[in-house]
Amino acid sequence: MLNAQTRQPLAGASVGAVGTAVGSVSDAQGRFSLEIPATADSLSIALLGYRTRTYAVQGLPASLTVPLTAHTTQLREVVVTGYESRRPLQETAGSVALLEKRELERFSETTLVPALNTIPGVRMEERATGSYRLSIRGSSLRAPFGVRNVKVYLNEVPLVEANSTLPLNLLDAATIGSVEVIKGPAGSVYGAGTGGAVLLETVRPAAGETSAAVGGLVGSFGLRRGFASAAVGGEKSNLLVRYDAQKLDAYREQSALDRKTLLVSGQLYPSEKQTFSFHAYYSDLYYELPGALTREQFSQNPRAARQMNKDQKASIDLEGINLGLVHTYHFNDQWSNTTSLFGVFSFFDNPFPTDYERNTNQAFGGRTRTTYRTQLATLPARFTLGAEAFRSFMNSRHYHNQAGETGDLKYDDEIWQQQSFVFGQAELDLPARFIFTVGASLNSVRYELTRVFDAAIASSVPVRARNLEPQFSPRVGLVKVFSPELSAHASISTGFSPPTDAELRPSSGQFNTTLQPEQGVNYEVGLRGYYLNRRLSFDVAGYFFNLDETIVRRTDSVLAYGEKVAIEYFINAGATRQQGIEASLGYALVQAPTQGLQMLRVWSTYAFNRFRFQQYQSGENDYSGNQLTGTPQHVLTLGLDADTRPGFYLNATANYTAEIPLNDANTVYAPEFYIFGARTGFRRTWQDKWGLDLYAGIDNATNRAYSLGNDLNGFGGRYFQAAPGRNFYGGIQVKKSF
Repeated sequence: MLNAQTRQPLAGASVGAVGTAVGSVSDAQGRFSLEIPATADSLSIALLGYRTRTYAVQGLPASLTVPLTAHTTQLREVVVTGYESRRPLQETAGSVALLEKRELERFSETTLVPALNTIPGVRMEERATGSYRLSIRGSSLRAPFGVRNVKVYLNEVPLVEANSTLPLNLLDAATIGSVEVIKGPAGSVYGAGTGGAVLLETVRPAAGETSAAVGGLVGSFGLRRGFASAAVGGEKSNLLVRYDAQKLDAYREQSALDRKTLLVSGQLYPSEKQTFSFHAYYSDLYYELPGALTREQFSQNPRAARQMNKDQKASIDLEGINLGLVHTYHFNDQWSNTTSLFGVFSFFDNPFPTDYERNTNQAFGGRTRTTYRTQLATLPARFTLGAEAFRSFMNSRHYHNQAGETGDLKYDDEIWQQQSFVFGQAELDLPARFIFTVGASLNSVRYELTRVFDAAIASSVPVRARNLEPQFSPRVGLVKVFSPELSAHASISTGFSPPTDAELRPSSGQFNTTLQPEQGVNYEVGLRGYYLNRRLSFDVAGYFFNLDETIVRRTDSVLAYGEKVAIEYFINAGATRQQGIEASLGYALVQAPTQGLQMLRVWSTYAFNRFRFQQYQSGENDYSGNQLTGTPQHVLTLGLDADTRPGFYLNATANYTAEIPLNDANTVYAPEFYIFGARTGFRRTWQDKWGLDLYAGIDNATNRAYSLGNDLNGFGGRYFQAAPGRNFYGGIQVKKSF
């Protein structure tokens, strides 16, 4: 029993011989067995939230793979892959959120930002068009760029860069089919990352689907994009090829974008026991950097760019390819193994106000896990043992920036990095419907930093190696399932985050080999469930997270190009205490797939963040007790979704974000803001062959001036990166199935 879109196993599906009392239920691996009576002429397979399938008994093979297609208008059981468990969310000891394609399509397909920001505790920022920061419970808002403290996987393959951060801008939002977010330290299974892990799956054709699709979108500020895709699918294989192109003149000066991506992915099913999955993801991205504004500049003209960024033609040109191969083999009902191999290659060109950086990156690695299912006495148990490792190399050259052209070479660095960890996990189904999980990982990190050339001394610098002490990250979790509609969970987990290349080798140009990894312990409890015939859903969690050896940014000033500019460096500066409550609530006012109004649902998410510096000394300043920079105390999102039988739909979203401290002293705040957006359209399929989606939308309908991606502790009082004002978009997608 498989989800037709994701190819993941479905547990709890009812299988019955029509007209008889004979039946079965699929297990956690989606498998079932059934002896069909001679009096039965058909077989029926049903699962809440999925379309029922019926097979004629005559000519039915002894072994049958059943792909089930999800209803878009019904709430269904959520099955997550987090913690390598592949369990229903009700049986998962942790805060996990899942966004499927339908949730991602509530917004414009140009970005993942608004969809991810509907998850309580998750904050995605866009500092410039195409420049993203992703934070889970405040994990990485202080990062100089990219994403840190969070592990990200694409189709079960870890996404890595030699500089230890992840440029999410390489991924086109429209190519993502699902997003699963594990909140809090997940080091017991995923290695380094105090914030958590994000599991991305690219779009895939449904089982047996052969189709072609094209589409386009235009919008405010010169937005235009288009795509074309083709899919070929059968019982033993499927292949998807998709090309996307997007251009944007942008809301602000000096912030145009041009992105092209090509995705090739597929699956092979040579037998019931094994599956091969592969992907090749190529991206060519260029975008300009407008720079941060002071409060006065932001108030006068939020569309302006920093003059130095314009003069120096600050921009990023990034070209990369990500390759992944995953093999899964089920030896028998007890033993299975999944092994993945990956390679990453990228070229990075970055004229910046203070210098011009050119990088060449490459990384290779793999991940493997073996699972054993058995019984201890009469109790079902599952054991997982695995390992993950990668080795990366980056050649980074820094030049003087002469109005967007390379000047004299300042220094030439080579950075080798090796990260590896082994992990183990045990799950035990206890009496009284308790589920106990214990896991741990042992991690190692090594850097080799070589300055091949330094203009300041006109020579090279010896290799500097850094081995971090092995990091042990355990996790314990317990779930109590009161009923299929209600469960409670509690967990204690630890995690660590090693310093990134940008912190070991900051813009000051000096190697900093004294930085220690950030380390944290998280305590969490939660309650989730359904009521009123599953019309009402809720998920509430509270957590207490202590982070030690917090890495913070410091700046000194130098005179460059007639203006004082910041030279940054990083230090470990004490600890933070992060406490919060996260809640999700949804109610289906109408849930009637056969009626004119098929679905009408209201929902809300809320995050309360009490994040404080516990011990933080900066020179003579003691910031202990201050609010953690970059984190709002309250974030509230409200939504309404409607679907009709003719095909008309509406998705509306409103968001409130409280004021945000922009410096460690808590003397400068970004004001609170409310934003509202909606998408409406017509989506219809005819004769299972032709599909149409015609839509239009509006973002920031009230034209609120706000800063979505702030520069924290901004030098010279430059904190604000203005988000787009009121903007519109409209598009069409046409699909032909063969």
